[in-house]
Amino acid sequence: MNRIVREKDTGRKSELKIMGNNEEDKKQKQEYIPENKENLSDRIRYDESYDIELDDFTRSSDTRISRGSRNKRNTRKSTENSTLFKSVPWLVIVLSLLGFIVIMFAFFMEERNKKEASAPVIEDPPARSAVQAELDGLSWIEQDFLPINRFSRPGTLLEAVDGIVIHNIGNPNTTAEQNRNYFANVVPAEGIFASSHFIICMDGRILQCVPIDEIAYASNARNVDTLSIEVCHPDETGRFTEESYASAIRLTAWLSVRFGLSAGDVIRHFDVERESAPKECPRYFVENEDAWERFREDVQRAIDRG
Repeated sequence: MNRIVREKDTGRKSELKIMGNNEEDKKQKQEYIPENKENLSDRIRYDESYDIELDDFTRSSDTRISRGSRNKRNTRKSTENSTLFKSVPWLVIVLSLLGFIVIMFAFFMEERNKKEASAPVIEDPPARSAVQAELDGLSWIEQDFLPINRFSRPGTLLEAVDGIVIHNIGNPNTTAEQNRNYFANVVPAEGIFASSHFIICMDGRILQCVPIDEIAYASNARNVDTLSIEVCHPDETGRFTEESYASAIRLTAWLSVRFGLSAGDVIRHFDVERESAPKECPRYFVENEDAWERFREDVQRAIDRG
């Protein structure tokens, strides 16, 4: 005689224990043992008086377990899909930024290559003109020429000398030597072209950086036919010291006499591209037109004295 006793469990596996004399039934029926036997409350036993098939119970249990497993898998997949969906916008943003950086870098490199390609080919320094030879012998002008390079001294001959351009140094309270060294070490990667024929220090000393036979990169469109003079100054106003002012008058007048120029041919950097892209240089003379006119009058008087 077989009897079935059912025992409740705690949500885990239930025990199905076969008790009877039928050995064949024992072999066919499976044993389903719980993890926690102490919590059993409704045991299932086999008895001939009950017409219950163990296979039906087992199938029912397997079905519940199978459904639970599927639910867990579906929940896990849903969580993974949700996480991936949330991460997609950030991935798009990161890839977009990387693409933008690559495009800007390529654009920068292309522009730099264009500037290098358009820069004059470096050649040996041209032969000294008579005026430069005269400058070489002047005791009141120091010379420390920049090395030949694409970005500050290309070694290209001037087409003519039709004017003199006055500038102020962009960095207040610096010396002529410091600015000359800056010109000598212009970083090619920055795409800067900068230099000047002369730099006048705040104490009045005059330093020549580029021979007057050659182009200097100071006056934009007028680089090809003008000489440039940069003047150091103590502060943001751009006003020259008495010493630098006197040296600027002396040098400008000397060059004007040698090249047959008048004070009307002496201009500010501001005047070079006044209509298209005016530059506030030299600042004090741009902001004070009267001071600029006095400067040119002083230059003309010095020219007249010879």
